[in-house]
Amino acid sequence: MDRTTVDWHGYIPAVTTPFGEDGRLDLTAWAAQLEWMVEQRLHGVVLAGTTGEWFSMTEEERADLCRVAVESVAGRITVIAGCNAYTAEEAIRHARAAERAGCDGILLTPPPYVVPNADEIVAFYQEVSSAVGLPICVYNWPRGTNVDMPTELLARLAEVDRVVAIKNSTGNFAAWIDGLYALKDQVRYFGFPMNEVGITLLRDVGGDGTMGAGAVLGGDHADFFRHVASGDLAAARRCGARDRVLMERWFTQDLGPRFASAQGILKTALRMRGVPAGHVRRPLLPLTSEQVDRVAATMDELGLLPG
Repeated sequence: MDRTTVDWHGYIPAVTTPFGEDGRLDLTAWAAQLEWMVEQRLHGVVLAGTTGEWFSMTEEERADLCRVAVESVAGRITVIAGCNAYTAEEAIRHARAAERAGCDGILLTPPPYVVPNADEIVAFYQEVSSAVGLPICVYNWPRGTNVDMPTELLARLAEVDRVVAIKNSTGNFAAWIDGLYALKDQVRYFGFPMNEVGITLLRDVGGDGTMGAGAVLGGDHADFFRHVASGDLAAARRCGARDRVLMERWFTQDLGPRFASAQGILKTALRMRGVPAGHVRRPLLPLTSEQVDRVAATMDELGLLPG
C-alpha cells in the first residue's frame, strides 16, 4: 500500500465522543453529530482519537463508535478509526473491530507513555500492519506520546506495508517541512497550517490536508482546502483566518490547550452551535463558568453564536 491506495485529503477532523452528564456513551448523539459533519461537507472524520477521549473508553465502546459511524456516514465521507493503545496486541484488536465495522482506515500513535526507541516503534507498526487489513495513518503526536518522531523514523514507517499516510503534529515546524519534502510522494501527508505558508506549500510543493480537531468551524475548515485547490486564494485566506482565531485563542504553539482540556473546550463550542457533542468523561472536568465565557467570546467573535 502507498498514498495511491486511499483518497484521503482535505480537512478530516478528530471528532468528539458524546457522553452524557452521567458519563454514559450517547450513540444517538454520536450519529447526529456525524450527520452534522457530513452536512458541513467535511472530507472525513477520525473517531476515538485524542479529541475523542479514547483513553477513557472501553474496548466495546470504541467498537460501537466504529459500527455506528459507518452505519451513519454510509459511505458519504471517509471514516478513520483511532486505535491508540499501549501494546500492539490491543491496537490490533481495535483495528480488527474497525475493519469489521467497515471503516476506511486506522490512525495510530506509538504507544503512549512508554517512550519506545526508533526500532521499537518500527516493530510496533510492523506488528500491527501484519495483523490487519486496513490502511494505516501514522500519527506523530509528541504531546501525547513523549516521542517526536524525526523524518528519518517517519521514512522507515512509510516503508511499512499498510502505512499510507502520516499525520505529523510535531511542534517543530522545520521538522514538519522536512517530512513533507521527504515523504509527500510516498504517503499522504497531513498537518498543513491554514495560512499563507500552508497555501504556498500546498500549491508549490504538494501535500494532502489537515487532520484537525473538533471541526468547530464546520465547512469553513474543509473549504480552505477546496478554495486552494480551485485557485480562489482570497476565499481560502478568509477561511484560514477564521481557523487561526480558534488556534490562537484556544491552543498553544505545540497544540496544547490554553485553558481547560481541549476536549472540554471543543465540546462546549460545538454545543453552542447546536451540535450534540456531549460532555467530557472523567478524569476530564467540565469547564468553569469563566472558561465557558472565554469560549463564548471567541464564538461570538466568529459570528457562530445563535441569534
